[in-house]
Amino acid sequence: MDWKSLFFTAEGRIGRQAFWIGWLMLLGAHVVAGWIPLIGWAVGLAALFASVCLYTKRLHDMGRSGWWQLLPIVFGPVLVISAALSLGLGAIFSDLANGPTEWVALAGVGGLLGAVALAFVVAIAFTLWVGISDGQPGENRYGEPPLNAVLV
Repeated sequence: MDWKSLFFTAEGRIGRQAFWIGWLMLLGAHVVAGWIPLIGWAVGLAALFASVCLYTKRLHDMGRSGWWQLLPIVFGPVLVISAALSLGLGAIFSDLANGPTEWVALAGVGGLLGAVALAFVVAIAFTLWVGISDGQPGENRYGEPPLNAVLV
């Protein structure tokens, strides 16, 4: 497999080694993109597309659809939004009951920070699951198993 097909197509399967090499390269691209003001946005978007392709091929190797990568993407914001809503609703109900709003606000902010931390942990756990799990032996509906060859 060549670099172009690794990062810019979602077809086929890749093994764990190719996934981690690609993941580290994309991490470096995101770090560099953060340093460059305007061009960094374009590099970041290209790296995001390449990341979707990389995860899709790895999930294909595990016999799963590439749509599985939506789980942490959807779970994180839903968790953070629900914590933020509970912060707002708690402050409203505490104010209506003429109760102490400071403690409610402090508890809500703690819940919001906890939700952000949990969303981050879910994203890391998903990446580890995708990167460590064995692929399906033999051919599956996504193609032949990846070779253990080095990328060229």
